[in-house]
Amino acid sequence: MTPRLREPAVHVILTDMGAAEILGVAASVSLLAGWRLYLCVFATGIAMRTGWVALPDHLHQLDILANPWVIGVAGVAALAEFLADKVMWIDSAWDAVHTLVRPVGGALLALAIVDPQDPKWQVIAVLLGGSASLLSHGAKAGTRAVVNVSPEPVSNILVSTAEDVATGGLLFLALANPVAAIGVAMVLAAGAVVVLLALRRVLRRLMDRKPRAEPGR
Repeated sequence: MTPRLREPAVHVILTDMGAAEILGVAASVSLLAGWRLYLCVFATGIAMRTGWVALPDHLHQLDILANPWVIGVAGVAALAEFLADKVMWIDSAWDAVHTLVRPVGGALLALAIVDPQDPKWQVIAVLLGGSASLLSHGAKAGTRAVVNVSPEPVSNILVSTAEDVATGGLLFLALANPVAAIGVAMVLAAGAVVVLLALRRVLRRLMDRKPRAEPGR
């Protein structure tokens, strides 16, 4: 009897996981990249290289992140981002510089997660990843700009540290459990929308107060 050949690893995506799980992992990683792009790359590479997280077979495209050079560069960048994000106004300048970098990085991470042989999935990954990263980046940058208005630096450090912890924990959860990744993506997306709407209201209130401050005109 002729032995049955094993199917390529790429086709595991069709049998072991559904479209919802795939999109959940891609969306959650992209959303988190909008907060901490370099930490996402660094933590994923470390997790793969040390075996902290057993990634599903369909994520074999992320093997490049386990390369020592990639881990090293991402680690240095993550450290620079960690320090810059703790300093008032420097964090906002860092966010401004990364307004383009984070969405592009999120799109590339999402593209590596989905099936690279299917052009349809490639287009979906780029659109989903870039949009998700831009959404979370906008919420993060807006929040930090509001926090920077506070004269004391403690709140800035607390918010930044909370982002670090949340990014690392949610990233490991999403990669280790694709089903949970769906919930992570939904919570992050909903939270980003709520934050953006709240920031919009704050901005409107500030704009409404300006004419009242000059009654003589």
